Amino acid sequence: MKEFTVRPDPKDPRLTHRVAGVDQDGNRIDTSVVVERPLTLFLNKQEIVTMMTIGDFPDYLAVGYLLNQNMLRPDDVITGIDYDDDLDVVVVRTERETDYEDKLKKKIRTSGCAQGTVFGDVMESFEAADLPKDAVLRTSWLYNLTKKINTSPSLYLEAGAIHGCVLCEADRPLVYMEDVGRHNAIDKIAGYMFLNKMGPEGKIFYTTGRLTSEMVIKTVQMGIPILISRSGFTAWGVDLARQADLTLIGRAKGKRFIALAGEHRIVYDADLSKIGDEPKNVQRKASLPGEAAE
Repeated sequence: MKEFTVRPDPKDPRLTHRVAGVDQDGNRIDTSVVVERPLTLFLNKQEIVTMMTIGDFPDYLAVGYLLNQNMLRPDDVITGIDYDDDLDVVVVRTERETDYEDKLKKKIRTSGCAQGTVFGDVMESFEAADLPKDAVLRTSWLYNLTKKINTSPSLYLEAGAIHGCVLCEADRPLVYMEDVGRHNAIDKIAGYMFLNKMGPEGKIFYTTGRLTSEMVIKTVQMGIPILISRSGFTAWGVDLARQADLTLIGRAKGKRFIALAGEHRIVYDADLSKIGDEPKNVQRKASLPGEAAE
């Protein structure tokens, strides 16, 4: 499979707007800002949730959300996905009749930005998960992945204020999704995998966001044994990763990283003398000369 089968399009006019302002020196500038819009999700005839999203890939987001909330089963047959751009509504239709009125009363808000929620019974599937013990992460793969991902065109580089998640295999980034909430980005990848019949075998998950309990739970639910981030950890995220034997790697920048769970999968094959430190200016690029980076 080639690299970046799907990745962000920072030049898509629907995803960013140009806004006038001033910089730190009082100079007038134009800058790109990410678009944020509501998307209301229905499963068959039942309204499930309204999410704040950038609006791309609503079908993947809808299916992935339902999967990660255990509202869609792995063997469910989707008979249709209808999206109305004017109404900001997406409807997922299944062969199986569904009714989640009681389940919707048990929502728990998470630390994820932009409407993150999990449900009380999600932990049941998490605790039943069995991640492959023979999966490996070579450090040479890790360094190649972080370089390719951090230098790929993205909405983050164009406008900032956004999270990215990338499905990878060995040192190849395959599917790159971004959104205002990292949980939305991971749900888009879950939906992509389901609709394209892509299994978790040999996969690695990369995120730009914090390694929270929600990120760990969703990665484990997807059956992916390795989760990497350039950001840091929460204590519960680490505890859950250890419980599930998920390889959890954070603060992956340049030649540095920290593993707090599942270290047995790491193969140290990279020559660190050939790996450079991450430049201090790996930030959002300025849209105009003199504009401050985030």
